Order: sequence, then C-alpha cells, then structure tokens
Amino acid sequence: MVRSSQATTFSSLPYFFDRGVHGTAQPITERINPHSRPIVSYYFPKGVGAQHYGERHPMKPHRLTLTNALVMGYGLDKQIHHIYDPRPATQEELENYHDHDYIEFLSKVTPQNQGQMRQMIDNFNCVEDCPIFADIYDFCRMYAGGSLAGARKLCAGTTDIAINWSGGLHHAKRGEASGFCYVNDIVLGILELLRYHPRVLYIDIDIHHGDGVELAFYQSNRVMTVSFHKYTGDFFPGTGKLDDNGNGLGKHFCLNVPLLDGIDDDMYLTIFKTVIDDTVTAFRPSAIVLQCGADSLGCDRLGAFNLSIAAHGECVNFVRKYNVPLLVVGGGGYTIKNVSRCWTYETSVLVGAEIPDELPATVYDSFFEDSHWKLHPPLTGKVDNQNSPASLQRITISIRNKLRYLQGAPSVAMQEIPPDLQGLLASEDRTAEEKDEERGMGQAGERRHDPSNGRNEYFDGNNDVDQDDTSARGRGGTPRRGRGRGRGRGRGRGRAVATPGTISTHGAEEDDTTAEESVVPPRRGRGRGRGRGKRGRPPLNRDKDKDKDKDNNPTPETPSTPMDVEVDGQ
Repeated sequence: MVRSSQATTFSSLPYFFDRGVHGTAQPITERINPHSRPIVSYYFPKGVGAQHYGERHPMKPHRLTLTNALVMGYGLDKQIHHIYDPRPATQEELENYHDHDYIEFLSKVTPQNQGQMRQMIDNFNCVEDCPIFADIYDFCRMYAGGSLAGARKLCAGTTDIAINWSGGLHHAKRGEASGFCYVNDIVLGILELLRYHPRVLYIDIDIHHGDGVELAFYQSNRVMTVSFHKYTGDFFPGTGKLDDNGNGLGKHFCLNVPLLDGIDDDMYLTIFKTVIDDTVTAFRPSAIVLQCGADSLGCDRLGAFNLSIAAHGECVNFVRKYNVPLLVVGGGGYTIKNVSRCWTYETSVLVGAEIPDELPATVYDSFFEDSHWKLHPPLTGKVDNQNSPASLQRITISIRNKLRYLQGAPSVAMQEIPPDLQGLLASEDRTAEEKDEERGMGQAGERRHDPSNGRNEYFDGNNDVDQDDTSARGRGGTPRRGRGRGRGRGRGRGRAVATPGTISTHGAEEDDTTAEESVVPPRRGRGRGRGRGKRGRPPLNRDKDKDKDKDNNPTPETPSTPMDVEVDGQ
C-alpha cells in the first residue's frame, strides 16, 4: 500500500514544465556554412559546472551548466563551428605566470588537510572569499585550460572568435588568490597571445575592477587594459581610480573608467563605445580579450548597476565588429539565472544568430519560472543612478588626453618576450607531432608543410640553383665562385671568375706579357647596391680584340679587384 504522501515522486513529475500561455523557443536546426561567418570556437570543460565553493558562497560554478544547457537548447551548437572539451592546463603552463610555491600549494591542499596547512592558507590568501574546497586544483586547471586552448587557436589563425565562459577570473595575483579567483586564466591567455600578436587589448566590463590583469601588465606597453567598473574607494577590490594609468614602459597603457551606482543602458553604452573606439584607434590591437562579467547586470546579488542583458550584449557586439581576433571569457555574476541568460544571448551575438525571447525547454526550467521563461526579463531601474552626464564627460576627456601620449601603436622590435622563451627554444628540437600534441587544440591536424628552399642552401644535381659553369674552375678542378658583393635582387658588382685561360703557369719561363694577359680585369655591375649581383661568366677568347684596343685606345692601368686566382711560382 502506498501512502498518499508518497503517491507523487520526483520520477513521476513531467520532464518539462507546462508553460501554459508562455511559449517555448524551438531550437535552430540549420547548420552554419563554414565560409559564411567568422569562425567561432566554443570551449566547455567537462565537469567544470559541477564544482562547488560552498553552501553560502555567492560564486556558483553551476551557472556554467545552465548556460551550456540554454546554448544547446537554442540550437546554437549548430551555428558554432567548433565545440571543444579542452584538456586541463598543466602545472608548467600555470607557472608561466604564477609562482611555483603557490601552484604547488593549490595542488596539495584539500579540505581534509587544510588544518595542517593553516599557515600556507593564510599566506596565499585562501580564506573567506577564496575557500578551500574539493578538487580546487582540478577546477583551476579546467577553466585555465579553456582560455589557453582558445588563445592557441587564435594564434594558429584557425578561429576568429574563441569563447570560454568558465574563464575570466581576473582578480587572482601571481602568488595569491583574491576575489573568488585562484588562477588568472586571462593573464595566461594574454601571454599565449603575445607569442604571436604584437599588441593585445584587454577589455573588462565586470562591475569589479580587473586588478589582477592590470597588475600583471602594469609596466608593459604591449598590453593595454581598459576596465569599466564601480569605484567608491571601499568597493572591492578598492583599486581602479581614474589616475591609475600604468608605470614605466606601460605608462598610459592602463585605462580605468570608474563609475557610480545605478548607471543605465544609455550612459553605459555611450561611454563604452566612445572609450573603446578611441582606444582601438590609438593602440591598434592585433588581438582583443573581452571579459564579460555579468555582475554588472541589474538585480545582481553583489552588483549595483542597472544594465540590461541587451545592453551588456551590445558591448560584446560592438567589440566583435572590429573583426580582430577575439577571446571572450566569463567572469563575475552571482544571480545565476541572469548570468546564464546573458552569456547565452552573447553567444548568439558572437555567432551572428538571432534567438527568440522565449527560452527553450531544458531540465532547468524551474530556475526561470518566476520570469515566465523569458530571455530578457526586466532588470533595470532597481538602483538610483548616481552618474551624471558631466561626470562621464570628464572621464572621457581625461582618457582621451592619456591616449594622446601613445603617439601611435608601439613596435615590438625591442620588447620583452613572454617568460616561456627558454621553453620555446627547447621545443624547437621536437617533432611536429609532439608540438601538435603539446599545443592541444591549437594546430592539431591543421599544419601545412610547403617545400621551400632558401637561396643560401646548396644541393647537388638539378636542385643546385647556385651551380657555376663547369668551365670556371680553380686549381685541382674545383669550381670556384667569384667574390662579388651582390646578394638578393638588386644590382651589384659582378663576381669575377677565373677561367682556364687566366690561371698562371708555373716557373719563370712565362714572359710578362703572358702574365698580364692571364688576368682579366673585373667587370663592374650595372648599378650599386647589395642586390643579387649576376655571377661572372667565363669570358670568351678576345685576345685579338684586346690587342686592337691597346693599340688604338691605351688606357691607364687600374688596380684590379681581388679574385679567386691562384698564382704559383710568383
């Protein structure tokens, strides 16, 4: 007999909610034409959404699972060219930026042994905001691996836009955790991009200042950081005032846009588009990294802005239109149902697909029941706007004045190379297969080998493009090349070549006349320069012509150019 309280079980509930009059979005079924749009790669590390900071902690990695469910529910996977489960980052890759001791600590600490490692936990700031939880090291490796894989793809030129919503943890420092962030995947991704791209622009639209990324490149002029954030002096992390603009070589390559509570869509988009357009014009980045923290949305658990999902997505669309290689990562966002909506909408913006306002049917329908399963619920007007047009204009003018100091985009001729230079040099000895395996998703299976022979390479047989005439030989029958100075395509002084008629005979029985005629004066090239001069050819037998020239037009002797002529018995 079944009790009445047990008559309804979880397994007997309907799989999807009955939405009544509220519609359900149908998934896109048409697949993307590979050549019709920019190539988009989507990275979702398997299991990253199953991690858990703690019951009362505001950071919920489960938001990544909701986002992925909505992306697949809308059928956006048909519009994405490549979807990857990237390999986790290795310890060596993490230590390209982070301290070895700090990474070793993350790899060893667990909830079970944290009592014995209390001193190290305090030293590395893994307290309160950054708790120790199960599989913390695996979690860091997963989301960092996604950003590194996307950066490698962009460097390889096999994608135009790389998306990793699990990344974007911009507060982590070189040797400590900060603000829910343990490993700074953004810095690691930018370092990877700098191996190929001369200049990288980092844009941060999280409500919190991107202090970890700014600090990493505070003295670099190859990375420009632009952060739009709330700044009151006591709002976390307490940095990012308008006057902070870099140091040393990085002076004026760090821009901060401090905002106050309640900024709305119109004001935010106006200052965002103005600042970013001026920055791109002055800096001319070859790659862009965009951090899309969703805590700048209205109604966020830790935020205080009034942005709508549409305005947040318009910022992404504005950056996308520059058609520069783009790495898009996640970030903050603590009302997970709004975060998943926002990043799903921005995925559709990046792939160039339109999706309806109704949400698709997923197993997570209960999260969106209060908003009637809409993609764009009302989020604005909850906080009073403390920003004025005059204050935003002052910020804009100040930033434009800083950009004037750039004096054009910097060159990379004498710049520092990312810290893994020795590793790069060591990897030159590896085979192509080993390099592809190490790069992961970067160029695996996409390498092309074109046969090319340098002009300074020598071959035998028909491939010998530098062979001399067989008649031009020195002593012992060895072909000799003249010592002309020409290289490349220009005109230059021709190379003098010794011929059999110009080699001196042995002994003193040769008279002076024969000795003089045995050396052919060098011929000057038709012009000057270091171009590819023509090789000297063996002169014809013109003894009779020379005798006539000497009788008719005697000319003073000119010093001869050193030649490859060996004279014995002189």
